[in-house]
Amino acid sequence: MRLDYDELRKIYRLEKNNSRLAEVDEDFLDSLNDFFKAQKKDYLKSLNDMSSTKAKTFSNLKKIIGEIFSIREKKLLNKALITSRTGDFEKEPMSLQEAQTLDALLSVLNKHQSILDSVFNDTPKSDKDSIGKISLKIIQSVPAFMGADMNEYGPFTKDKVVALPEKIALLLVSRKLAERV
Repeated sequence: MRLDYDELRKIYRLEKNNSRLAEVDEDFLDSLNDFFKAQKKDYLKSLNDMSSTKAKTFSNLKKIIGEIFSIREKKLLNKALITSRTGDFEKEPMSLQEAQTLDALLSVLNKHQSILDSVFNDTPKSDKDSIGKISLKIIQSVPAFMGADMNEYGPFTKDKVVALPEKIALLLVSRKLAERV
């Protein structure tokens, strides 16, 4: 993706006026970084000329990039919270770094949700209980089943991120029902 001021303004307008993430390529943040570095280089050259126009343009660029990042960050947080509560995951076009952030947020929120689940199931949870568990993303719906440890697992909906004991997790992965997060 080749970025310029017009493209950034377009993305900014889309982010401000829509609750969904604006469509960007996987390499968006890398392109943004390259564009910013080039503009910064031009700005630093212009300091010798005492160009107030270049200084103002560069200042506006920093502001718009910060706003875009902030808005997208809020949308990612909101998406992670909704996904962890409902289990519904709708793929949206985002940068590779944003996808990694979303996966990490889902993992943390699902771990946190397990605390509430343990309250309802009358089984006290601690950080020790999460040892030996593997985070998975369910890639096919899985009905409830009894594990070898005689605990019931599931049902799991497609695209839900869950933390399961290692043996159960490896079984689901081997049967191509889930993938590691």
